[in-house]
Amino acid sequence: MSMFCYQCEQTSQGTGCNTMGVCGKGPECAALQDLMVHICKGISMYAHRARKLGAKDAYIDTKVMEALFMTLTNVNFDTEEHIDYIMDMAATLEKARGLYTEAARAAGLPVEVLTGPAAYTPVRDRLALLTFAETLNIMKRISKENQDVVSLQELVTYGVKGLAAYAHHAFVLGYVDERVSAFIYEAFDYLSQPEQTVDALLGYALKTGEINLLVMEMLDRAHTETFGHPEPTVVRTTPVKGKCIAVSGHDLNSLHQVLLQTQGKGINVYTHGELLPALAYPLMKKFPHLVGNYGTAWQNQVKEFAEFPGSILLTTNCLKPPADSYKDRLFTMDVVGFEGVRKIQGFDFTPLIESALANPGYTEDAEKKEITIGFGRNAVLSVADKVVDAVKAGQIKHFFLIGGCDGAEFARNYFTELAEQVPQDCVIMTLGCGKYRFNMEEFGTIGGIPRLLDIGQCNDAYSAIKIASALADAFGVGVNDLPLSLVISWFEQKAVAVLLTLLFLGIKDIRLGPNLPAFVSPNVLTKLVEAFALKPTGLPAEDLKVILGKGQ
Repeated sequence: MSMFCYQCEQTSQGTGCNTMGVCGKGPECAALQDLMVHICKGISMYAHRARKLGAKDAYIDTKVMEALFMTLTNVNFDTEEHIDYIMDMAATLEKARGLYTEAARAAGLPVEVLTGPAAYTPVRDRLALLTFAETLNIMKRISKENQDVVSLQELVTYGVKGLAAYAHHAFVLGYVDERVSAFIYEAFDYLSQPEQTVDALLGYALKTGEINLLVMEMLDRAHTETFGHPEPTVVRTTPVKGKCIAVSGHDLNSLHQVLLQTQGKGINVYTHGELLPALAYPLMKKFPHLVGNYGTAWQNQVKEFAEFPGSILLTTNCLKPPADSYKDRLFTMDVVGFEGVRKIQGFDFTPLIESALANPGYTEDAEKKEITIGFGRNAVLSVADKVVDAVKAGQIKHFFLIGGCDGAEFARNYFTELAEQVPQDCVIMTLGCGKYRFNMEEFGTIGGIPRLLDIGQCNDAYSAIKIASALADAFGVGVNDLPLSLVISWFEQKAVAVLLTLLFLGIKDIRLGPNLPAFVSPNVLTKLVEAFALKPTGLPAEDLKVILGKGQ
């Protein structure tokens, strides 16, 4: 069957994957994910109207965010699990329809007969599901509709997917904000209307950024109120002797549950990928068997997991199709899935623990190597006066935020080279797995202030925003007037949500790379360039010359 997907940065030829996803996703999986989004739109049409009548359902809210999270890049490759979830979503669609119908009748209003996604009723028939899903192919819309409208539809959709993923992380820690689901339903209801305009869609794109800011603040609160504020911490990056588990992905709650269940069992636990920042949270640091970080960013996991002598847990993206050499000791959970890989149910990590005990583990300590992490907003703002003084004294000339997502392309060496070429009188802030491009290097200090400040995960862009805002206040200027440059590496839909947040805040002159999104049409790109001076990354030395030549 045909496929078309261009939701991530690594999309084939920079235009779209049309036979097999570069991520490893096949045409059937891609089609079923399109269908899941379609059903989410149908649910949204009913839920949006129900909410306007005062009717809400937390179960519906949760299922929609889970479903959207499941369609992110490198989350779930299991076709049968998608079909099961689609049938679950069919029941949720009926629940939303009933919620709206009852609310309308209770208000004495006529019940609208909705069409489009709201009228779809899936049946458990693989061929029927795939046949209908194929009609949702983006290329079919591009052939019928205005290219700029389709581009913005996808920009909003991918941004909503990203904020839904962040909201799901907050939800598992018990943090919810009604405004998030309300916006998802409103946005998806609009995307389901027969007539849409470029201006309205641009408005929804910026509104997506506004709501994602709210979500990132909520997730920040969930993390810091549960685990404490990150603090500067020296962490080990080489293994120690003993049985072992590596926990990858983004979910701090899952890591915490693993630590609780492995206490006293003689198992060392390592973070991997985007969970490196977890080692700086005070509650996590209370577990002596959380011994350090293993490996680097997600794209290296096939090699790194093959060499890891224990069991491995993927809590969220990014999952790559696993090699047979470690497939039997790899576990997924929550929305993550791959055919033939065991899945943890209900936070019972017994199978993961049993696998770790059955595998050899490390037979000796490796040479000790360490890095320093944990420069979240509290840590940085606690020394803000020193930072301000260093700027006023001319010791710090410029700040760079170099970070975001990592990936496999050679072009991503740009971010390594840029960081290495940043002058010694400049400070580099970093976040996301893009940090692995240079976080093992030594950057030194300026007046006791580290030149490399690891702020945390990709969602800790909220911390970066708070730091920038505080510095702007201290200097009595706007953020765009600070000696600060944002150089962002993007990969998947959470990065789209973060970018939209930065645009909503009016941040200008962002450099984005290594490639601009394939789903952004030339006309839409022109609008973004004109409004926000958004620009692609170029050559490191030339970009630095332009940035530092501003006279800031």
